Amino acid sequence: MKKRPHIIIFNPDEMRWDTMGHMGNPAAATPFLDAFAGNEAVSFRNAFCQNPVCVPSRCSFFTGLYPHVHGHRTMSHLLHPGEDNLFSELRAAGYYVWMNARNDLFAGQIEGWAESNADEIFYGGNVPQAPGPFVPPAAHQKGDKDLYSHFEGKLALDADGRNYNSDDESVDAAIEFIKNRKTEQPLCMFLGLMFPHVPYEVEDPYYSAIDQAKLPLRVKAEECSGKSRMLDLIRKYQQLDSYSEEDWNELRAIYLGMCAKIDAQFQRLCDGLKAAGIYDDCAIFFLSDHGDFDGDYGLTEKAQNSFEDCLVRVPLLVKPPKDARLDAGVTDALAELVDFYATAMDYAGEELKRTQFGRSLRPVIEDRSRENRSFVYCEGGRLPEEEHCDEFHSSGPNGPDPNFVYWPKMMAQTDDIAHAKGTMIRNRDYKYVSRIAGADEFYDLKADPMERVNRINDPACKAVIIHMQEEMLKWYQRTCDLVPYAYDRRFTDEMLWAKVKNICPPGSEAEIKEKIREGMKQGLLMQYIKNNYNCED
Repeated sequence: MKKRPHIIIFNPDEMRWDTMGHMGNPAAATPFLDAFAGNEAVSFRNAFCQNPVCVPSRCSFFTGLYPHVHGHRTMSHLLHPGEDNLFSELRAAGYYVWMNARNDLFAGQIEGWAESNADEIFYGGNVPQAPGPFVPPAAHQKGDKDLYSHFEGKLALDADGRNYNSDDESVDAAIEFIKNRKTEQPLCMFLGLMFPHVPYEVEDPYYSAIDQAKLPLRVKAEECSGKSRMLDLIRKYQQLDSYSEEDWNELRAIYLGMCAKIDAQFQRLCDGLKAAGIYDDCAIFFLSDHGDFDGDYGLTEKAQNSFEDCLVRVPLLVKPPKDARLDAGVTDALAELVDFYATAMDYAGEELKRTQFGRSLRPVIEDRSRENRSFVYCEGGRLPEEEHCDEFHSSGPNGPDPNFVYWPKMMAQTDDIAHAKGTMIRNRDYKYVSRIAGADEFYDLKADPMERVNRINDPACKAVIIHMQEEMLKWYQRTCDLVPYAYDRRFTDEMLWAKVKNICPPGSEAEIKEKIREGMKQGLLMQYIKNNYNCED
């Protein structure tokens, strides 16, 4: 039997696709990821998540299902028992599943549910809290320009000259497990990290690693027209108009510094795999769940029903095991994160036992010139009667606390029109966003790659818009539901016995009832009785 590879999943949170040097960002400091992509992996330039916030995105890419299939569209609806996922399926197939606790995947109120999906969960919290920023968040008061920016700045160092955070603890716990593991089972390891999720904060040497003079141009709000009501409301509530370009540059440099720390942590993990002698036997996946505005459009953090590339285009790098074919480098093939599930199962050698909508990326990994998809999709927003993330009663009858850093977004999300359900369809040239309320959006990405001007009402774009609407409808029809591979019986055992007992000769009752218990269907059961007992209708 062929040896099954280890499946290693490294999952930073809120990392944009363009935070890596090999994606063309001259200010990025990701030397290990850049070398990894050039020599040992395939990096997807056009990989897209299926929801621009973490919970629905993860519920999608760990199951191979789109957010709408089981209603995983909000931060408040996670996987429940009975919902198979990569971890439960690989564990059932004999993999030893190790994960850290930050997965944003399993409903936490169901006792034992998260634990049932893993052999071992590392919870952390065993080291002293890392030093905070030089300017503590509590210093921000009403009217302070950073009250809602999520900017915290440079982090202090401890007595050992480092800022050892929960991500560092999880990475080191994973390396320690790899070094001392006592099982011969193939390993499925998941590391879900916090960085570079807000707040924007990082320590030296990463703080000083980014040359602000090399930062790409930022997309400014005043350059744009026709953007969504959601963006307008968040911008109104965030009140970042007083931010100078120097302020934006420092925030953006810190975000890239956080990504530089992710690069170093990923290198530590890969070095640990090499030291344990199993690196060549690993299929390694590096992917983020969604991106971050990081100053584009005059905003920080993210929006749950906005679909700019800075939010929905993500890093996706795959290193196959050494005995598998590899065409290392960057590919332009379109990919979705639902494809991650199918790809991991493919390398694990596991047959798919249920409906899923991902496509294994293995053909592209073997030949980067191959195509994977013609269109990619992303979903977000809510119906008026739904709640996404405790917007309406997080602090009492008057709504969100205005001193809470997420107050701007939560206020914007109480607007039913601004937060209405929306769906994006994109190919290499165009992007169309359909909303159930408010204005739709259309961007000509060839002429306007930064999505500054919404051309939804431009007659010259009408034919392309109609075509993309038709493709979106067909996609929804293909993926709106699923039929389980394990079919249900229409009759109980007693119902079937009632249908056949009048043709069973004396002495055959026990055998026929056993056939019923074994699941023999009615037609086959009646034929079996006729063939074996010479019974007539």
